[in-house]
Amino acid sequence: MNKIQLYSLATPNGQKIGLALEEMGLPYEAHTIDIMKGDQFTEDFKKINPNSKIPAIVDLDGEGKSQAIFESGAILLYLAEKSGKFLSKDPILKFQTIQWLFFQVGGIGPMFGQFGHFFKFAKEKCDHPYPLDRYKTETKRLLQVLDTHLKGKLFLVGDEYSIADMSIFPWVLCLEIFYGANDFLQLGDYSEVKR
Repeated sequence: MNKIQLYSLATPNGQKIGLALEEMGLPYEAHTIDIMKGDQFTEDFKKINPNSKIPAIVDLDGEGKSQAIFESGAILLYLAEKSGKFLSKDPILKFQTIQWLFFQVGGIGPMFGQFGHFFKFAKEKCDHPYPLDRYKTETKRLLQVLDTHLKGKLFLVGDEYSIADMSIFPWVLCLEIFYGANDFLQLGDYSEVKR
């Protein structure tokens, strides 16, 4: 079996793919795409992901030929199908997992990312309170959705660790560790999320 080629960086979206590859036991080789240096805009990388975003993978054994896949949610679904792990075969649990994966891709990632941008990176460029207040409010709302849903559950979908969990917790960790927003967001109030 050829190794899957992972093109990424240690962002929350990048971390979830590395995490999935490790958890699934799939052999892979990591390649750093330094988005601060513009590596994502090279012609070689755009052949893998025409949208110039990380992460992306190339599966040299994909359906009998080399298969490039981009968008973190699509990659997680692909890897779960390929490995047969972390995506239930039960149709109800499978689609519950997919809906929480889409919740991350469409809500948590963009909103937490915008919060982090205005909280950590744009302080000198934007002194108007509206953007930070808006994304703080939405981040806290999404955290509350998670916290409420997790009550009485080990994981997002019942008792099974899934690609939905893998997609969300790097973003939650980012709020505390990378953005340093523990006190600002009162993350301790979300005990189920913290657990």
